Formats: sequence, structure tokens, C-alpha cells
Amino acid sequence: MTLRRAMVTAAACVTVVAVVGGTTGCESEELGGSPVRVSTMPEEPPTSDPPTPAARETSRPPEPKPASEPPPPPPKPDPEDRVLMRTGSEGRQVRELQARLRQIKLFERNPTGYYGRITADAVRELQRQRGDDRTGSVTAATWSSLRDRTDAPSRTEMYPPTSRPLDDPDPRCLTGRVLCVSKESRTLAWMVDGEVRAAMDVRFGSAYTPTREGEFKVDFKSRDHHSTLYDTPMPYALFFSRGQAIHYSADFAAAGYSGASHGCVNVRDRKAIATVFDAARKGDKVIVYK
Repeated sequence: MTLRRAMVTAAACVTVVAVVGGTTGCESEELGGSPVRVSTMPEEPPTSDPPTPAARETSRPPEPKPASEPPPPPPKPDPEDRVLMRTGSEGRQVRELQARLRQIKLFERNPTGYYGRITADAVRELQRQRGDDRTGSVTAATWSSLRDRTDAPSRTEMYPPTSRPLDDPDPRCLTGRVLCVSKESRTLAWMVDGEVRAAMDVRFGSAYTPTREGEFKVDFKSRDHHSTLYDTPMPYALFFSRGQAIHYSADFAAAGYSGASHGCVNVRDRKAIATVFDAARKGDKVIVYK
């Protein structure tokens, strides 16, 4: 090989080495520029830019909705329209109502403590007088008006011994010791010299076995009497007219006036007739009148 050929071959080798180095090394050089580092690792996927404040605001999870508020309570009724007593009510306040209505002659019976049809009718009449709606129920306004028109009833007015007022006594009842029985008021009054010592409700015989009327006397007393004719008990019996007697009746106490006796004067207040039985004597007068 000549010297000139050897020099050409060497130059070519230098060029090849330079090219190979530029493609396989960690650095390369551009003309007129700075060295640039070239990575041999594969490129990772590009990462997204950090979210803007607006994007962060919209990317927050939705806030939970507040629980629905309960509906507002219904408006309270006018205190003047509040119902205090109505049909079916019972108790001390009803007794006071009936006693006050009786003072102004709107209730003809004695207080019973039960608000029934008769009491409702009396309240309707009171409401008519006031120009109110005739509901038959006592509102706060009705009650206030009635209290203004009446006096506070006494205990005797509120807790009378009979469900109906005593009738005016027969003149024969005004002297001596008398069991005064009124068919009109269906009451018995135990009277001593015109003074009422005790009173109670009574019922009488049916149309087929009527209780005889007139003036009688106590023939005999039998505390635990049992009727052999009707096979029924007659406790605290005060006999006055051929088998007819004043006595306690469990049937009257249970059924009221829906039944009748076989001619006797039935009493439904056991305690009251027991007291009178002990006080009455043989020979005391018995007056039965209409």
C-alpha cells in the first residue's frame, strides 16, 4: 500500500467512528450549538398539567344535600274556640257545668257528671242565647260566659243524692217520721218533722204490677229478705202494703229505669237505703203519691 492510500483509508475510518459515536453515545453536538443530552430510555406518557383553581372547584365531590326540613306545625286553634267538654265527657267539671246550667234553668235534672244528650241540648240553648254556633259542645268562650252568669255551685248542688230534683213533698210528709215517695220525681225522701234526712232514686212496678198509692206504715223490717214468690233477694226491705216493700234492687242499680219492679219501691243506692233501714222504725209513715 502506498503512503497516499494509507492516509485516505485512515481518514475514512475516522469519519465512520465519528458517525457511530454520534448515534450511540450519551451526547451529540450540533453545529454552532451546545451539547444536548440524549436519553436512551423509552419516553413516558406525558403528565397532565396541574388543574387550575376553577378546575379544582368543579372536580370536588358534590356536597350532600341538607335533610329536608319537617313541615311547619299546624296553627294553634284560637283559645276561645278550644273545646273543653263535649258529648261523652264525664267528671267533676261536667257536674259543675250541669249545676251552673241548672242555676239559670237550662238543665232540669240534678248533676250526674255525664255529658249526654240532655246536657248537650242545654248547652245549645245557652249558645243560642249568646248568638254562637249551636254545636252543643262547651268551648272556652262558652264556659267563660256561663261562669260570669252563675255562682260557684256548692257541693250539695254538684253531688245531690238523687239524679232528679226532689218533688215538693206531699203535705202528709211534713209531720212525723215519714218515708215520702214521689212517683212524679221518682225519688224517696226520708223526712223527720219536715226535714229531709236522706234522699234516693227509686223505681216502681209496671202497669201489670203497679205500686199502690196512699198512706201506709212500716209493717215490719227484714234486712236480708228473699222473695219466695219471685225467688229474688230483697235486702233492707221495709214492708208497707200487703207484700210491697221499699228495698235495695241490684237490677235497678245495673239496668236503671229500663226495668220495673213487681210492685215494690226499688232503691239503687245500697248505702243510702241501708242507712234509712237502720233509722226507720216499725209504725213510721209511708206516703206514696203522684
